[in-house]
Amino acid sequence: MDERSLVAQLRTEKGKEKARNLRRQGLIPAVVYGQREETIPVTLNPQELFKVMHEGAGERTLINLTIEGLQDGPVTKTVILKEKQIEPLKRTLLHVDLYTITMDEEIHVSIPVHIVGKAQGVELGGVMEQVLREIEIECFPGDIPPRIDIDVSSLDIGDSIHVSDITLEKAKILIDPGQTIVTVVPPVKEEVVEVVEEITEEEAAEEEKEEKAAEEEKEEKTEE
Repeated sequence: MDERSLVAQLRTEKGKEKARNLRRQGLIPAVVYGQREETIPVTLNPQELFKVMHEGAGERTLINLTIEGLQDGPVTKTVILKEKQIEPLKRTLLHVDLYTITMDEEIHVSIPVHIVGKAQGVELGGVMEQVLREIEIECFPGDIPPRIDIDVSSLDIGDSIHVSDITLEKAKILIDPGQTIVTVVPPVKEEVVEVVEEITEEEAAEEEKEEKAAEEEKEEKTEE
């Protein structure tokens, strides 16, 4: 997997107000951490981060992060995006966690599932349902696949593809092999629901009263 470069600045000021000030300047707060490393608060340019991820493998991009402003001078670490916070309305980045990795240690990462082709069952009127959109795997950082392609062309109505149907050469799949990834289900039939009008006791009594009155009126006319 290709690696991309990014520069971050050491962040010495903390707190919500300081974070707001950073965002007003077009920057975001972030942290860099690892299993055996001290957490380092930093400042990032979100546009540069987006560019790195876009040119790489998205959120699974390996980033050579250079941290400037440290007492002993700049330090470069290989990191991967671990978590992000997004503003729900504007969909802008608010904060990111960057996890330090080493190339000779396996890591856990979620890989997106990409559907390839059009299922023949869909051509016959079936509906394709994608149940899993990501699959968690374990592998060395250099072997992280950008995505997992699933060819659905041969799927007929009632057919499914499961996790057990996937083979990855340099990665171990960590989720239940019996889980369904994608399936083609029969078309939904429209049910005609017969509406039965419910008559309340009061309405029934009123209706009976009217029928009785009509009969009495009929008898009166007959007698006349």
